[in-house]
Order: sequence, then C-alpha cells, then structure tokens
Amino acid sequence: MPLVPAGEPEKPGRAALRARRIRPQFAEGPPVRIARAQNQPEAEMIEQLLLDAGIPCLIRRAPGADVPDFLAAGARDVLVPSSGAQAAREALAPPAA
Repeated sequence: MPLVPAGEPEKPGRAALRARRIRPQFAEGPPVRIARAQNQPEAEMIEQLLLDAGIPCLIRRAPGADVPDFLAAGARDVLVPSSGAQAAREALAPPAA
C-alpha cells in the first residue's frame, strides 16, 4: 500500500532536494576543514551559505567539544571536499568594500 494518495506525485525528500543543489565539480576529493562554528545553529547557517553556492559540506563536532551532553552547544568544524575548498573560502569571505 503506497504512503502517498493515488494520483498525487511523491514529493522529494530533504536529501534529494539538497543533492540537486550541489555542483558535481565541487564534490570530489578528501574533506578539508574550511570553517569553525561556535555552535550547531551557526554551523547550519554556514552549511546553507555553502549549499547556496553549490558546495557540499559536512558538519562534525570539533575535537574537545565531542560531548553528547552539550546538545547544540560546542564548537563544530565545517568540512568541504578539496575540489570545492577555494570556492567555499570565496563564498564565506566578507564582501569587498
């Protein structure tokens, strides 16, 4: 039995929508740390800025802040594939005056 009513198209999930925004040329190579956020919400904001530029990224707890009791608190590292590192630095750079 389908989980979607008959006749309605199935909506793509969050992962599928995210994958459509990623440029393939920025998705190759080993991960490189590009930024450090002070907490989870800040890391997610950086993730969205990079995703808007077509750069995939990964968020992980920074060493020394890997305590599950912190929940969303504690530093996070933002990693991108090495092929997108320069584009990520440019996307996160402050605008020129």
